[in-house]
Amino acid sequence: MLAGIPKETAPRERRVAATPDSVKRLLAMGFEVRVEPEAGAAAGYTDAAYEEAGAAIDPEVLEAADLVLAVQTPAVARLKRGAMLAGLLSPFDDEDRRAAFAVGGVEAFAMELMPRITRAQAMDALSSQSNLAGYAAVIRAADLFGRAFPMMVTAAGTIAPARVLVLGAGVAGLQAIATARRLGAVVSAMDVRPAAREQVESLGASFVEVDHKQPSLAEDESGYAREMGEDYKREQAGKLAETLARTNIVVTTALIPGRPAPRLLSAGMVRAMPPGSVVVDLAVSQGGNCELSRADQIVEEAGVFILGDSDLPSSVAQDASALYARNLTAFTELLVDKDRSVLAPDYNDPIVAATALNPKETADG
Repeated sequence: MLAGIPKETAPRERRVAATPDSVKRLLAMGFEVRVEPEAGAAAGYTDAAYEEAGAAIDPEVLEAADLVLAVQTPAVARLKRGAMLAGLLSPFDDEDRRAAFAVGGVEAFAMELMPRITRAQAMDALSSQSNLAGYAAVIRAADLFGRAFPMMVTAAGTIAPARVLVLGAGVAGLQAIATARRLGAVVSAMDVRPAAREQVESLGASFVEVDHKQPSLAEDESGYAREMGEDYKREQAGKLAETLARTNIVVTTALIPGRPAPRLLSAGMVRAMPPGSVVVDLAVSQGGNCELSRADQIVEEAGVFILGDSDLPSSVAQDASALYARNLTAFTELLVDKDRSVLAPDYNDPIVAATALNPKETADG
């Protein structure tokens, strides 16, 4: 079994799908591991470190590998027929890419489709990367914000603490709350799921609740937020407008799998914020929670800065790569028949079945 680790080619992508530590785990599973030259350089992992861990450096690894472990989709045309690919493959966005996998005979597994079950927690790449995105969002906001975060009492007077509002209390939102609290901000959060209140308040933030009549409809069977109805959206907009008038920093994290991001902040809401305020939109790659967000740009509107960064985990690439590599190696164990040391995914396994974009019989068909 030959596992290949490509150098990522997507713009601004600094992560890598394997670290020297995860290479050792792959070797223990029976893989030969090859890594493209400088695949880990942007994340702080040198070719020499991979070689010391037992991998070979090979510029033609994509053409040779039986299993390619990637962050984003590599050049599918370079993969050999019958190869397997696991990565963050944007399964909801590109039907042509799915077709290319089938035509090329590539068995593809999208880590975004990992089911939220206990056994899959170690493989949950969305959670590991969202956790770091929430952290990085607050750090970026602090860099753009022209004031200090904590309250400071000095001989020259008192500095009021920054007021932070987090929209969406999933993994990214909860980490954003925790990070902003560590920096000394006064933090509040809003989520369509009433059950999020306990988690928000456990982190020392206040929960901004919108009254609505059917809270059971706020999340699906997997625990993800649902898109709410028009009545709820009107109530939410009113509550937001009231809260934003006294908010300095907003971090938006609201995403619905397979759907455009819900629009939460209108241009008018942003213009009503105090000058010098900052909005960080973590949903910009799916259209954005803020009307004024632009992917990978900082937009200034009425003195408010709106940051739309589509790849925040890459700003902490070494840690993001380390966590993601562990997710991938845990998943890879499900693709291997340990008795025969061959790649043989069991499509009856609910994790394998959920993540497979085109099972082998489809790819070969």
